Amino acid sequence: MPDKVRVILVTDGDRVAQQAVEDIATSLGLRCISASAGNPTPISGEEIIKLLKEVHHDPVLVMFDDRGRRDKGKGEAALEYVASHPDITVLGAVAVASNTTGIRGVPVDACIACSGDVVDVPVDKRGGMRNGNEEDKPVIKGDTVDVLNNVEIPVIIGVGDIGKMNKADDIHLGAPVTRRAIEEILKRSGVSYG
Repeated sequence: MPDKVRVILVTDGDRVAQQAVEDIATSLGLRCISASAGNPTPISGEEIIKLLKEVHHDPVLVMFDDRGRRDKGKGEAALEYVASHPDITVLGAVAVASNTTGIRGVPVDACIACSGDVVDVPVDKRGGMRNGNEEDKPVIKGDTVDVLNNVEIPVIIGVGDIGKMNKADDIHLGAPVTRRAIEEILKRSGVSYG
């Protein structure tokens, strides 16, 4: 494997998100760092890097979660460490919307609505489309997304709450909204998979 590990950052890590992300990784032939899942993220950025260096192939999906905290919690601290690490190539990030208030949010390249469509307006926690400023990129507001403004991420795709979205992203359906977001990042990165 090349020296740098290619990763996709996912800003959600609760139990439902973990199952959805693990299932998507398996179905797309990707790897997943399950130990990074948790609400909040239970391990440090240093520990995640150690695990990433042990994977047999990439790209790797890595979950981060701040458990609703407005300030920089464990998930954001770990994400910042991983995304800035010299041995990592970040392909993109899935920015997950939440109801957390008092946050900046992050401009995204596109969003996947609960319908599964790629849209250029923001989405909320349920994957519903919100009105956005027409001149700028859509902004996703979530508890673990502000840190994405501090690191170099080539592609950011916004989604609602992974595995939920009023059952539109149900894991029994294969979490189609989240899967589409990950496929969109791979496509825009020019990475073949499967």
